[in-house]
Amino acid sequence: MADTIPLAADQSMEVHARAVADARLDRIAARVFRRFVPFLMVCYVVAYLDRVNIGFAKMAMSADIGLSEFAYGLGAGVFFIGYFLFEVPSNILLERFGARRWICRIMLTWAVLSAAFAFVRSTEAFYALRFVLGIAEAGFFPGVLLFLSQWFPAARRGQIIAMFMAAIPLAGLVGSPLSGSIMAVMDGVAGLEGWRWMFLLEAAPAFLLGIATLFVLDSRIADAAWLGDDDKALLTKTLAGEEPQADKQQGKCHKGVLAAMLDPGVLTFAFIYFCCIMGQYGVTFWLPTLVSAAGATGTLDMGLFTAIPYAVAIVVMIATGRHSDHTGERRWHVFWPMMAGGILLVATTFLSTSFALAMVLMSLATAAVLTATPMFWTLPTQALSGRAAVVGIAAINSVGNLAGFLSPIVVGWISQTTGSTANGMAALAACLFAGALVVATKPALTR
Repeated sequence: MADTIPLAADQSMEVHARAVADARLDRIAARVFRRFVPFLMVCYVVAYLDRVNIGFAKMAMSADIGLSEFAYGLGAGVFFIGYFLFEVPSNILLERFGARRWICRIMLTWAVLSAAFAFVRSTEAFYALRFVLGIAEAGFFPGVLLFLSQWFPAARRGQIIAMFMAAIPLAGLVGSPLSGSIMAVMDGVAGLEGWRWMFLLEAAPAFLLGIATLFVLDSRIADAAWLGDDDKALLTKTLAGEEPQADKQQGKCHKGVLAAMLDPGVLTFAFIYFCCIMGQYGVTFWLPTLVSAAGATGTLDMGLFTAIPYAVAIVVMIATGRHSDHTGERRWHVFWPMMAGGILLVATTFLSTSFALAMVLMSLATAAVLTATPMFWTLPTQALSGRAAVVGIAAINSVGNLAGFLSPIVVGWISQTTGSTANGMAALAACLFAGALVVATKPALTR
């Protein structure tokens, strides 16, 4: 009995010490969040806007330089060939030079190239610029994920990554009326068409944010002058303590990129993500066209109405993420948005009989499709950890983003061949259904 009392006291002290350390980590994580996450969200908003603003330029640009539906789809998609080829090399260079300098390089080069679209005069120049823009931006998204994993303990990363990815619909919410306004107000100024002004003006924030990166980001915890030495030591110790345990569980400590791509589990995730991205870029590249076909007139109205689906998507994404965290369930929180997105994409183009109904259907479809993507990342981040996660996530993102190349080409070719965008949306819906089926039939993907 006498031995039991000291043992209980020791356990109580251990629990108390753990609670104190967790509270300190929470405070440190909150400081890191305030320092990095809002800034990186703004960077991703600008990155995504520069990536998809050709959706707004499409109609006027196509008329001015003679782009067919297929040529537009090919040009929109060729971005992802450069992105795919240089994503892994970019991440290797990020590790070599540090996130602060390399993310700065990424943003400055994509700003210059995005502005160069204002001077495009031919289809060939359009293709070339889209390809090199993909090279310039390659590595930004997985680089930020890697950067966040080096600053936030695993138990605190889910909500952080979800908030970072909320920048996708936020880019649509902010960028849609902005792009429409620039094209409407600036058309003809200094003899330039409105779409050319849009590319010039929307590239400026990326350039300024690229410079700001040098002053905001720190590549290593040891470089953070705004954290105390004790805080840096605790954060470093916590992150270092996670790696051996994760590597032991996974047995993939030094697994290479090629081997990770050929791993059956990673290939399954890559296929699901590929299907998600097919739907996502089908929405982002063609939503302005769908809004215009539904009855929006003029570039300003098109921009304002296109913002509505993105506003709905932000609400649905946050609500779905919170519900998934609350219940602890992951698989069905991926399955149902993919299924609903596919059904609603078909309904948007085949069943909309009025502008109001079309806007409701497009808003729900956009929300479902965009919600599937961040919810998907709860699956591989649950199945992979430590160094295996760094390799696996890079492989999944690299392969999955090839859908960004195929999605606009498929929709463009089908729309041009059949004379109906509705058939292109049906093809994207089929991809979402296929991905959802794999999610539903893989018990290993459940939590």
